[in-house]
Amino acid sequence: MNQVEALSRVRDLGVRAFETRDVSALLRVSPANASVLLSRLAGRGLVRRVGRGRWTLGDASPGQLVEQLAAPAPAYVSLQSAMFRHGMIEQVPAVTFGVTLGRARRFATAAGAVSLHRIPPALFGGFVVADDGTKLATPEKALFDFLYLCPTKSRIFASLPEVDLGRSFRWSELRAWALKIAGKSRRAFVEKKLDAFMAARRRVGPSATRPSRGRT
Repeated sequence: MNQVEALSRVRDLGVRAFETRDVSALLRVSPANASVLLSRLAGRGLVRRVGRGRWTLGDASPGQLVEQLAAPAPAYVSLQSAMFRHGMIEQVPAVTFGVTLGRARRFATAAGAVSLHRIPPALFGGFVVADDGTKLATPEKALFDFLYLCPTKSRIFASLPEVDLGRSFRWSELRAWALKIAGKSRRAFVEKKLDAFMAARRRVGPSATRPSRGRT
């Protein structure tokens, strides 16, 4: 089978992202042969390797890669990446952050680094579909995810730059997510952080809130 025919059959799958094993089954060739074929197509710019054994048709933004790299587990863009897209923070994150029900992992892709972080099923949600097809956390959920992951050992979320929450920020939605936290100590930690954010908001006005630090 030549490359043109193989690419046509891959496109007929009707999906943007796929794995080497998918192509192996589709074309009825060994995984090694499928990998060689895909590598040749990538060399011609017809497909793009986004991770080990993972490929996409055409270019994809880091935000779109979050869901592709997390597959088959669901995922959405959140944390600092979503906050930046919502205009809540000014600093451009060096990494695209996503939340998933799968394993916490970090990927180095041609489009940039992608960092996935796991949360429990009860806390998964609170996203919308952006114009580019990216699943993007709401402002409230992005901040909640950050506060929930703040105590993790990696310390990736130990601090946050000044946050502009805006007048339309829905504190009730944030509180509702906090009530869904099963662990009492983690729920108390998040609620304490929320109280600190609200107190800072009252001091400096509705437009900005001071940084949230790590454990207190």
